[in-house]
Amino acid sequence: MRYFNIAILNTPTIFTYQSSFDLKKGDVVKIFLREKEVLGYVVEEVNKPNFECKDVIEKVWEFNENYQDIIEFISKYYFSSIGEAAGLFYMIENKKPKIGDECKIGVNVNLTEKQKKAFEFLKKHDISILFGDTGSGKTEIYIKLIEEAINSNKQSLFLLPEIAITSQMEKRLKKHFKDLVEIWHSKITKKKRNEILRKLVDGKIKVIAGARSALFLPFSNLGLIIVDEEHDDSYKSEQIPKYNAKDLAIYFGKILKAKVVLGSATPLVSDLYKFPYFRLKGTFYNTTKKRIFVKNFNEIIISKIKEKLTQKKQVIIFVPTRAHFKYMICKNCGEAIKCKYCDVGMSLHKDKLALKCHYCNYTQRIPNICPNCGGSEFLNERKGTSEIVEELREIFPRAVIEKFDRDILTSKSRVDKILKRFSNKEIDILVGTQMLSKGHDYPEVALSIVLDIDFILNSADFRARERAFSLAKQVEGRAGRKEDGEVIIQTLNKEFFNRDFDDFYEEEIEFRKALFYPPFSRICKIEFVDKKKEVAKRNMKEFLDCIGEREEILGYGEAPIFKLQNKYRYYVLFKGKNLHKIIYPCIDLSKAKADMDPVSFV
Repeated sequence: MRYFNIAILNTPTIFTYQSSFDLKKGDVVKIFLREKEVLGYVVEEVNKPNFECKDVIEKVWEFNENYQDIIEFISKYYFSSIGEAAGLFYMIENKKPKIGDECKIGVNVNLTEKQKKAFEFLKKHDISILFGDTGSGKTEIYIKLIEEAINSNKQSLFLLPEIAITSQMEKRLKKHFKDLVEIWHSKITKKKRNEILRKLVDGKIKVIAGARSALFLPFSNLGLIIVDEEHDDSYKSEQIPKYNAKDLAIYFGKILKAKVVLGSATPLVSDLYKFPYFRLKGTFYNTTKKRIFVKNFNEIIISKIKEKLTQKKQVIIFVPTRAHFKYMICKNCGEAIKCKYCDVGMSLHKDKLALKCHYCNYTQRIPNICPNCGGSEFLNERKGTSEIVEELREIFPRAVIEKFDRDILTSKSRVDKILKRFSNKEIDILVGTQMLSKGHDYPEVALSIVLDIDFILNSADFRARERAFSLAKQVEGRAGRKEDGEVIIQTLNKEFFNRDFDDFYEEEIEFRKALFYPPFSRICKIEFVDKKKEVAKRNMKEFLDCIGEREEILGYGEAPIFKLQNKYRYYVLFKGKNLHKIIYPCIDLSKAKADMDPVSFV
């Protein structure tokens, strides 16, 4: 009988079990935990303990040394347990990955001279960026790279930031690679999921396209990873481990000897600084785009929309805020009506006659009086998608105007349905939030409108300038794909937005360097959360006492949203180069959560 420490998958717990058959580090086994069958990851063999151990039921999977290295990296870098890191990966019981049969294909894609240069550049580098303007033809280059991988008997992974944009890419990939490609996302059925896993392990699937979880599929011979829209924050997980799939893709590439291509019209400043890139300028159809700047929602916007509708063209409008307004604010005391579980103002949903918290989903009726002072008059600060839709329907009663935000697009089928209607020109104007900026390709959009972009530009985040500029560029890129287009940007900062990305990058990298922000340093956020305010505060203080006075501490105290889901939140923010060495000796992960390279600071 031999004894092993086994980490329970998706938990921070490790227990000792006994086994009558051979096991080694990296094996996944079936075990009993409180009379329930669960999976565990073998961490190490140990001497016989002085207590009784349960038996291992059976071995179901094994991670090779490469994947063991990746699991350990995830655990250490993102401050999680081995069980939580190993729990990210998909497996299929009692199967071993094998390289599938060779197949040779030829895709019907003709690259321009510019695209050919980009293709050759990407082939030369293990990690590189395809920095291509919206509509410049990045997808055709991706397809040629995948073709080359398949003809080398390698599998390809095509990562997308959200399932909302998988449908268009699915059509393009299936057109060229037919049954060699499968789409992976959280909404597929269990039966379909197991079918994909079996085919992938057997080497029969050559291409997988999907959101961030697709990175953890059991590839048998991965040779290419493409991360499309690499700038997108959706690649960051907010669950432990708080990994970033784009960053992990780079690490996977190094360990598995797979080529990594990051693609975007607005790559992250940090990535442009770190990796070689090919600049693919202009659009595939050689169109032009005219920028117009306005200070508010005015007659210029209305007249331009009218002009495009008369020409039977489509319009998209970006708004930073969902629902009707961000807050209902009392005229008397100036306080927003806040969620009783979270320290945030609630958003007004007039169609449901309700206020809703977008953090915990608590909903209540619209009050007649202010709960703070008893006042009966309210101001509504900032317009949201719903109010813009209402206003436009009054101005253009014959136009078909729809919303495109998370309040109504609660499933992939709903997203696909509304995008299909827009593609078929059954919708004239689409009003939405950041989802509008993500990789959709609609040739009949002649006008893109970006409203209230200064709200993002002025947010408390070192990446605020980058987020605002990138978002404006992405929305701008939705217009004029095949014909000339126009973009209207509502801002008080015309000079900031009225330039190309190359100019912005030069200024931003100097700004980061002067303030020692990424890519010149790393940032880590340590959160202390508890239902009792004093417990959360005490845990933070104990951590700070252990750390001592250090220049790497950027700040600490109450989180910007102090109360969330009925829990109080404190945090410590670090900025520096060797943060793991500073944090690990003092952190107790049962009392704190660590977020390495955070994308949110609320």
